[in-house]
Amino acid sequence: MNRVPVVALASGTGTIFQALLDAAFETDYPADIVALLTDKPGSGAARRARGAGVPVHVVDPAEFTDRAQWDEALTEAAAGYAPEWLVSVGFMRLLGPAFLAAFPQRVLNTHPSLLPSFPGRSAVPDALAYGVTVTGCTVHVVDSGVDSGPVVAQRPVVVLPGDGADALHDRIKSVERQLIVEIVDRVATHGLVITGRKARIP
Repeated sequence: MNRVPVVALASGTGTIFQALLDAAFETDYPADIVALLTDKPGSGAARRARGAGVPVHVVDPAEFTDRAQWDEALTEAAAGYAPEWLVSVGFMRLLGPAFLAAFPQRVLNTHPSLLPSFPGRSAVPDALAYGVTVTGCTVHVVDSGVDSGPVVAQRPVVVLPGDGADALHDRIKSVERQLIVEIVDRVATHGLVITGRKARIP
């Protein structure tokens, strides 16, 4: 079976990344996680990747004089693996123009809200503060904005009485893990067609 090469990007604990790793070890999964890019040398995601034998590239913004240089280094690191798809799973930095130009409409991101509601880093507490009764998660195509690219798929998560941000985020992550594994499977197998704001898997 020829599996599609996928590069993952993550900054944090890597629990969503781990779901992709676990899926990739299944013999019938159509995607192969060929590398992890991270901006955090000590991230949990990096430890998980190394434990699974997946190459890790740390591209720390502190080591570059400006954002453009960092963006070019991140692009070069990813391009070295000739990925067909790139998946941001908790990568907490905006991807720059060089990166997006190198991989046009081939970068997916998972986000803990039902976009376009509550983009950005504080999606879960923002949803709670707004008083919504249903939130969820979104897989979307990355563009130059903040969580503004075409939506590929979404799943709802009910907000329970007394929910705090941590408890709600944990339940959202559980759904995110399932959704990103499913979408990478389908995109690796069938591709993705984007027309304006519409993204669909044939």
